Amino acid sequence: MVMRKLQLRLNQTQKVRFERAMERLQSPGNSVIVTESIPVNHEDAFLKGHGTSEVGGELLATVCGVVDRVDKLVYVRTLRARYKPEVHDIVVSRVIEVAQSHWRVELNFSQDGVLKLSSMNISDAVQKRRTSVDELNMRNIFVEDDVVCAEVGSFQRDGSLQLQARSHKYGKLDKGQLLKVDPYLVKRSNNHFHYIESLGIDLILGRNGFIWVGEHVQVRDPMAVDDEMISSYTYNTRKGQSHTPFETRQSILRIGNAIRVLSNLGFTVTLEVIMETVNLSNTKNIDIHDMLGSEFHVLIAENEAKRRSA
Repeated sequence: MVMRKLQLRLNQTQKVRFERAMERLQSPGNSVIVTESIPVNHEDAFLKGHGTSEVGGELLATVCGVVDRVDKLVYVRTLRARYKPEVHDIVVSRVIEVAQSHWRVELNFSQDGVLKLSSMNISDAVQKRRTSVDELNMRNIFVEDDVVCAEVGSFQRDGSLQLQARSHKYGKLDKGQLLKVDPYLVKRSNNHFHYIESLGIDLILGRNGFIWVGEHVQVRDPMAVDDEMISSYTYNTRKGQSHTPFETRQSILRIGNAIRVLSNLGFTVTLEVIMETVNLSNTKNIDIHDMLGSEFHVLIAENEAKRRSA
């Protein structure tokens, strides 16, 4: 939890408050370096996870990172700037090329992702073979700079990732904003898709560190790339969509700034923490633009310290 990329002008009072909050957050055994001892209760059974090794009855860290505990499992989560993908990960990506029979997408990974046209074709649970006509219509589905949600399917021999969008919840994301955080701040969860009903907002926490905040969209089920789907995409993306209400746009910006602040502070990004940050900004009557200022960063650090101690 260090503000590596953040340059804030703190006055003397804010500086003291911030340092106190961060001291409370830096609990013993939370951040470790190689060979550092990890506190565990040897009377209770525990499981050694990634980045740990037991030497002389002591649990030691074999990598630098943050200690995480899941039930009895103790492991060290290394802090990576790049995304380390796993099959079935939910990811948010940006289209960078429309190629023959596939789209190439940016994933915040050392290799680009590949989303094949055939990986989006499910009609009555039967894979439908695509023709040259379907390939010619690919730009009616996704074009460069479109934001797309998909799932990691497999790894290719050249190191690239094969993505798939075999469900109605995947596909193009519209009327919102794309944010980027360090991937380690987005923990693997049973649900990376969130509908904030009170605000009419969709929130997708991509495991690759790309996060989508946008106006809620009623999805169709099942997802099938056919003539009707292509016509729908063509109508919506080329001829314009309905106007996004001002209140919804304000909510998108407020949630987006909440995520930026949490990322700046190095705090894990979850739905609960994001909404707590948003609610605090409303309670304190802080303007959306002022959320990126020094005072709100200090408030969030103090609030997180209070939340964890409770």
